[in-house]
Amino acid sequence: MSKRHSAKYKLDRRMGENLWGRPKSPVNQRSYGPGQHGQRRKSKVSDFGLQLRAKQKLKGYYGNITEKQFRRIYAEASRRKGNSSENLIQLLESRLDAVVYRAKFVPTPFAARQFVNHGHVLVNGKRVNIASYQVKPNDVVQVRERSRNMALVLEAQQSSERDVPDYLEVDPRGLSVRFVRAPDLAEVPYPVKMEPNLVVEFYAS
Repeated sequence: MSKRHSAKYKLDRRMGENLWGRPKSPVNQRSYGPGQHGQRRKSKVSDFGLQLRAKQKLKGYYGNITEKQFRRIYAEASRRKGNSSENLIQLLESRLDAVVYRAKFVPTPFAARQFVNHGHVLVNGKRVNIASYQVKPNDVVQVRERSRNMALVLEAQQSSERDVPDYLEVDPRGLSVRFVRAPDLAEVPYPVKMEPNLVVEFYAS
């Protein structure tokens, strides 16, 4: 199961931030971007540039979401009642692969997508292999019994890099998690500042 270290770390360096808060990120040693022009003096960024960067950062954080998929998530967030930026975060955090990652069943969002796609996850006792599946409040997500001794599952369980947020209730013995509710932006444990309001402005302009 590929972890795509190079792709993740290239995104870290392009953003100039340790996007997933991992100790091996090259940003910890080199804050400039990748490539031969990475050390150029930074010029003032336009409003559009700030919006684009916010979109790239939020989209990139959740792994292999395509632009088409991300635009569809934004469209659903803007269609719903309430604050569109909060709706956007709630839709992203309700994705099955995001719940699997937050529950520490796997070490990265990239691994979470593959883990779900390969059929290692149950939702309310039924196998679901669609990473974008929207988990609802009180749904129970569980690692299939025969998948619980996989190396990446054991690695994630033993990691102290991150904590499980309050909107999830994890049973570590059964490797299951109950999705209590969709969170507000302030509750999501992003290692870096996310600005979904700028993402909404980017698509709305």
